[in-house]
Amino acid sequence: MAIQLRPTVAEIRLSAVRKNLQKLRRTAAPARVLFVVKANAYGHGAVQLARLAEREGLAWGFGVSSVEEGLALRESGIISPVLVLGSLYPFESFVEAINADLMVTIASLDAARQVSQAAHRLGKKAVCHIKLETGMGRIGARKPSVLRIYDELSSSDAVSVAGVYTHLSSADTDAEYTAEQLGFFKETAAELRARGARGLTFHAANSCAAINVPESRWDMVRCGIAAYGLAAGYEPAMTLKTSVVFIKNVREGAFISYNKSFRADRPLKVATIPAGYGDGYIRRFSSKADVLIGGRRCRVLGNVTMDMTMVDVTGVRDVAVGDEVVLLGRQGSAEITAQELADIAGTITYEVVTLVSSRVPRVFVE
Repeated sequence: MAIQLRPTVAEIRLSAVRKNLQKLRRTAAPARVLFVVKANAYGHGAVQLARLAEREGLAWGFGVSSVEEGLALRESGIISPVLVLGSLYPFESFVEAINADLMVTIASLDAARQVSQAAHRLGKKAVCHIKLETGMGRIGARKPSVLRIYDELSSSDAVSVAGVYTHLSSADTDAEYTAEQLGFFKETAAELRARGARGLTFHAANSCAAINVPESRWDMVRCGIAAYGLAAGYEPAMTLKTSVVFIKNVREGAFISYNKSFRADRPLKVATIPAGYGDGYIRRFSSKADVLIGGRRCRVLGNVTMDMTMVDVTGVRDVAVGDEVVLLGRQGSAEITAQELADIAGTITYEVVTLVSSRVPRVFVE
């Protein structure tokens, strides 16, 4: 195990993830929960959280974005169903996916033929979910193509069609558009059933839809952001923290950070912390975000640098090198939320947590 001396860590509370998944299961029932752990579980640690969910029966299976992410779960011992939600290319990817018992997304007739050929060559059945395009505009086939894809796959003895799904683009912002997407999905499901399709898992809901749009739940919901506590009513799991490594007093008129980006308008006490944009604490937080030290909010001073950030600790009594600093999360009664940081950066909470870089160790605690 590599030595870890730098104090910057992302602390992941397993109890929060557990509670969130339990709540999602209750909300979605009788629909199953596919725990989406792509992008390293939105920065929270895919392998460790998948192990937790599998060990405690918190999810039916896992959603990933690539074959590589699915292989990482298999190599860690995960045996639950794993669905690759991305469109696979090159088509040789199907071979690796089939070998590892990963379910694959099929979004074109060409891909349907390629996965069937790959399964025949391997002598091992491929398990597929067909992706329907209803208005996301990312990947997926329209209804007529979905029907042709289903006919192609179901005619192959080397392929099992396990599900059909779509993705709701605006479940958190546009109820009318969401209803329209679900209408297209319902029509396609009806036509597939009329063709004799049986035993398919139909799924459309992401976290927001699973929570707020009951008619979107169908047979399974795909939940990521709520499982990590970044949806209303759910408990945040990540705390990004570090320690003070340097303190100095600066005079009025002194400059702080690159390009003289902050000028002190009075004498200040300034702490340096070992976290910066190389850790995912982005430059847009410069002179705008707060951190927590001693239970108090302390403003970032000047430009965030790659490895270090300076903050105003003038109002923190007895501040010292080694004191805990929370960049995201709770300290005492104070809290810096992912939504607060997202608002500062003009982005979304998903990006705030997934940007926490791989050089920041994930520490898992109850």
